[in-house]
Amino acid sequence: MEKIQHIAHAKQDLDGNWNAPHDLVDHLNCVAMRAADHARPFGGQEWAHLAGLWHDLGKFRPRFQQYIRKASGFDFNADASIKGEAGKAPHSTAGALLACDRFKESGRVLAYLIAGHHAGLYDWHSESSSLEYRLQQVDSREELDQALAENPPAEIIKHRTFTPDMRTIPGGKDGFALWVRMLFSCLVDADFLDTESYMDMDKSAQRGDWQGMQKLLEQFDKFMARKTFAAEPTPVNQLRTDILRQCREKSHEPPGLFSLTVPTGGGKTLSSMAFALEHAKRNNKRRIIYVIPYTSIIEQTADIFRDIFGEAVIEHHSNAEVDANKENSRSRLACENWDASIVVTTNVQFFESLFAAKTSRCRKLHNIVDSVVVMDEAQLIPAEFLQPILDVLNLLTLHYGVTVVLSTATQPALATREYFDAKNNMRGLENVREIMDDPDALYAQLERVNVRLPTDWNTPTSWDTLANEIKQHNSVLTIVNRRNDAHELWDLMPEGTLHLSALMCGEHRSQVIKQIRARLKERVPTRVISTQLVEAGVDVDFPVVYRALAGLDSIAQAAGRCNREGKLERGEVVVFVPPKPAPPGLLRKGEDACRSVLHNRTGKPLERDLFARYFEKLYHACDLDAQNITKLLEVDGQTLAVNFRTAADKFKLIKDEDSAPVIVRYRGVDGNDDKVDELLNTLRKHGSERWLMRKLQRYTVTIHRREIIKLLSQGDVEEILPGLYIQISDWLYHPILGLNPNGAPAKLTNFIV
Repeated sequence: MEKIQHIAHAKQDLDGNWNAPHDLVDHLNCVAMRAADHARPFGGQEWAHLAGLWHDLGKFRPRFQQYIRKASGFDFNADASIKGEAGKAPHSTAGALLACDRFKESGRVLAYLIAGHHAGLYDWHSESSSLEYRLQQVDSREELDQALAENPPAEIIKHRTFTPDMRTIPGGKDGFALWVRMLFSCLVDADFLDTESYMDMDKSAQRGDWQGMQKLLEQFDKFMARKTFAAEPTPVNQLRTDILRQCREKSHEPPGLFSLTVPTGGGKTLSSMAFALEHAKRNNKRRIIYVIPYTSIIEQTADIFRDIFGEAVIEHHSNAEVDANKENSRSRLACENWDASIVVTTNVQFFESLFAAKTSRCRKLHNIVDSVVVMDEAQLIPAEFLQPILDVLNLLTLHYGVTVVLSTATQPALATREYFDAKNNMRGLENVREIMDDPDALYAQLERVNVRLPTDWNTPTSWDTLANEIKQHNSVLTIVNRRNDAHELWDLMPEGTLHLSALMCGEHRSQVIKQIRARLKERVPTRVISTQLVEAGVDVDFPVVYRALAGLDSIAQAAGRCNREGKLERGEVVVFVPPKPAPPGLLRKGEDACRSVLHNRTGKPLERDLFARYFEKLYHACDLDAQNITKLLEVDGQTLAVNFRTAADKFKLIKDEDSAPVIVRYRGVDGNDDKVDELLNTLRKHGSERWLMRKLQRYTVTIHRREIIKLLSQGDVEEILPGLYIQISDWLYHPILGLNPNGAPAKLTNFIV
């Protein structure tokens, strides 16, 4: 009797002819080898290899073979009467169950990987669906028995010399959860890549072959030589040159944890990249990952790097726009698994991926191994997730060959702390090496502003009083804590006053920031009212800055927008008490910690030693693991039970369950740009194609669901797709203030149409 070929996948060519099917044994062997290669840098190759061999073991069962032939159209005579939901044939439990049969409790490591390679990592115990329950089902045992009855080759079934050794887990019990997620990443990426190599060889061929660190360093050096030649010989530029020199020199130190403490305006972006490139080259690191807190500034940073390195840079975040100048098919593929030389991403993408359970998010994790990670504006790591984040950074640097650079003007206090009340303790980062030789001297040299504090910390300044005061300045930036505050203050300002807040879509904000820079460069009087979004990475230079009372780090960031280039003898920064305190939560705690540190202060309010005291007070007031992520990821030493899925669901830096996106009709600063209307017409005709949705992100504003409900009832927005809304009313989007969910603004005289 002719032996039946077991197939993993089947496809037709463009002419409708059937290609040779993807042989199942070949697929399992190839995935095993790819997964092992991915895991070799952290010593997990044997686990990953066996997971690859067994991940699709259930595909040997006749039920799956009938299903794949019928569903793909490869064999229309295949039996379509197979049981199961919608005729599907589950196949990811057989290998998981075999691992538990062979290796008992230790086999559960492989079971997590194999059972979750489509649906994502499971909780071992769960109220809804658990891996323990799934493995105990009769159907699961039938799946394994039917697969084994097909006599898979010994090269697949035998585990050779593999012997589970739990003593080799990087980080021991504390590192178990991250280790499993890393192995999971190796498996799911290997499975995807091998399947892609069969299903779409042209797409597969576009992957990889990125420039090495030596070539990138040469490009960087040429760029910096041109930039230095063109720069004015100002004291600030001379300091930036020295900061760059120190970063290059310290890059020769062994891998680990570093801090880069440079005042705002000192050139941290390019200097940190110089450190990363030199360090990566010297220590054989595979890539550089530049992590930025906000999507509002990631495009700016990515563009800087793209000017230097070209296609070696991928930009991965929810707002990344498909643009011929920014992205091509190769870079889009690299966003799936971060297989690129330089990755620019956000805190949300980076940290939520490290704690993820879904296959799409986890695919990239193994490519973080042996990388240099630059954490830009490190003080903005969310306090309510600080403890699990610090734990994972320690594991990455100690066991996965990662070098982490904490880059900021206001270094947070991240060392281990112990208190009388142990629940306030913090497991911090130890042996962090500062890249700058003398940060205190650097702060003194880059001091460019005088800071005026409130004379009375308890008496607010009214918006009318503040507006009358800031009107006296031709060019002034005022930063407030709330969107509504920005609206209210702007409404009292003279015609021509500009505005920045998150109620403006990304395209609108970008154009206004460009307009502000041009006006300042041409010395045109420029008054701006902004929320704190202007503080992180937005390169503007005002002679005077007003800042509503907030955290000390926010005040320092605001000061960094004042006399940034040092062209004045001193800029002026004025801190005022706003009519309303910051909203309850982290902002209010930051304000309280700032009051505590600065009240009755007679010295300079932005001296570097104050920031450690400020962050200690702030973190002491916060629950540093508000969602109990650490507890959820604790492993039971006997059962190896971990709540992977629950932890991933709770680790959300941005809580989106109470918010919804609205696509707005922003038509440019001159009111004549019809691009968003063209995109919306395409959306109505062709639906939500990926490239289109990413373009529309540039015209999206997120608001609270209660505001959406109100706007829907008034007919001001339309739900074009489930959970996605578009602007209908003409008045809803103000050409200066952005989205107005509470109704048309009181004042219309500042409209620019």
